[in-house]
Amino acid sequence: MTNNSDVVFPPAARRAQEQRGSAKAYAGRVEEGFPDTITPDLAQFIERMDTAFLGTVTENGAPYIQHRGGPRGFIKIVDEQTLGFADYRGNRQYITISNIENNDRAFLFLFEPATRSRIKLWGRLKAVEGDAALIGKLFDQGYKAKPERVLLFTIEAWDVNCSQHITERFTKEEIASAVSQIQQKIVALETENAQLRKALSEASEKR
Repeated sequence: MTNNSDVVFPPAARRAQEQRGSAKAYAGRVEEGFPDTITPDLAQFIERMDTAFLGTVTENGAPYIQHRGGPRGFIKIVDEQTLGFADYRGNRQYITISNIENNDRAFLFLFEPATRSRIKLWGRLKAVEGDAALIGKLFDQGYKAKPERVLLFTIEAWDVNCSQHITERFTKEEIASAVSQIQQKIVALETENAQLRKALSEASEKR
């Protein structure tokens, strides 16, 4: 493998693309490879995330997807190729951390319904146990959850997906912000309207 395109498009995917007529459309991407470091745009996108989906593989080869969430920006940038986040106490099934004991390959799916954006990240996942300093660095103080360990995701490749079929949805905070802006505009318009009415009334009295 001369670049990381095999991570995103393994041989079976390339054969399927060739058979179905889309290989030429992706030839350039295969030739140049995919980004594997965090750009400013990707950093801004990650910092807005309050939810993510983390994929790993069980020891018998079955895929496993787990939801991860927290305050906006719960996924932290550790360095130009590494993401980290606190692993909170949950239902104590330990499927994800047991999966990566045998196979550390992992996948992060990030999407933002409000902007109809989604990003896919391929990489390796590592659990760090008992590092209080690292937990303190990656845990959002004040968040009502108990961090048990840290998960570090090393990026091998990432790609941006198109926006089709993503339904726009907004959080309570996003709706509240939009409503607040509308209310401010209404107040400003009502004030302007009152001032104009007063000016017209004064002008009429002077006639």
